[in-house]
Amino acid sequence: MPDGREPTTVNVLGSIHEVEAAAWDACVGADNPFCAWGFLSALEDSGSASDASGWLARHLAVRDEAGELMSCAPLYLKSHSYGEYVFDWGWADAFERAGGRYYPKLQCAVPFTPVTGRRLLVRNDLPIALQDELTDAMAQAMVTLGERLGVSSLHVTFPTESEWRRFGEHGLLTRLGQQFHWENRGYADFDGFLAELTSRKRKAIRKERASVAAHGLDFRWLTGSDLSEAHWDAFYRFYRDTTDKKWGQNYLHRDFFSLLGERMGEHVVLVMAEDSGRPVAGALNIRGADTLYGRNWGCNKDFKFLHFEACYYQAIEYAIQHGLKWVEAGAQGPHKVQRGYLPRTTYSAHWIADPGFRNAIEHFIDDERRSIEEDMQYLAEGSPFRKAD
Repeated sequence: MPDGREPTTVNVLGSIHEVEAAAWDACVGADNPFCAWGFLSALEDSGSASDASGWLARHLAVRDEAGELMSCAPLYLKSHSYGEYVFDWGWADAFERAGGRYYPKLQCAVPFTPVTGRRLLVRNDLPIALQDELTDAMAQAMVTLGERLGVSSLHVTFPTESEWRRFGEHGLLTRLGQQFHWENRGYADFDGFLAELTSRKRKAIRKERASVAAHGLDFRWLTGSDLSEAHWDAFYRFYRDTTDKKWGQNYLHRDFFSLLGERMGEHVVLVMAEDSGRPVAGALNIRGADTLYGRNWGCNKDFKFLHFEACYYQAIEYAIQHGLKWVEAGAQGPHKVQRGYLPRTTYSAHWIADPGFRNAIEHFIDDERRSIEEDMQYLAEGSPFRKAD
């Protein structure tokens, strides 16, 4: 280390509970709610992310000589590729057809959460040189742990761009992805946002919102002490109904939502749609420092355009009223562009143990990157916003 101390020792933890909540969150900071102790512990304690569900905690932690936590990272040993949103099913299939064993693998991520945020969590009150050293130490520790465990690979999903570049410096392959986010350009209200769209797109959104309004639904934004077990019961029914209809995975157990409300209720924004006082749909959002993150949604009654209203337009209304800069409405969905959500780059990094397999993956990523960049350019050209004079 720069001051002559012993080399950094990175410890591997079997549970988030091996670290005090306040100490973990001091490394996370205020702008990264999904890496917060409350969110990760709710996943673990509910069984949503556990050994039984294929997410075995192997979190990293570095403490100073006095035992104070200086840095940490969420890390899991996985036996499958569900709940990640950066797809490697083709890689797994190719490796196993060639006689390899793809699972288990290491995954540095927030389970079931395709949201960009820091993964190498370091206290920002430390000297900059020490912060850099700890960041490098944890990045290298992930690779070293992968080698010692004999896993096929390590995957870091949805890190920040600066972390993505740092992982590249440590020899990981760097991969691009894309999502669709809405930006608040200082709008006074929803009509101010619509005024910046082309006439055709503005009319289309108004038509969609009018269709929902014609049903007489009421929308409520619930947060903190407003949240009750009855709300979570209703939302969980919606969540299950949606995943069942789409043959999806019910990743999140019912207890997760109660624990989330209990431990992070001030960050929750639960949009509930009610018909004559009865909940008929809900959209779960998490509020960060300047961003509203859309996570899950569901309904038990079919209303045309309700998904767009509950997940996209209500989120925009909330962001404008509360002065938030961004709305991130989840993974995938080019249909979001016509509703004002434009493409933004996301990142992932991948360490592949087998040299031959690594070479094949590197070629794949290079080809994929060119395709994504072309796709993003094409989508940006189809922006619904009026062209500047």
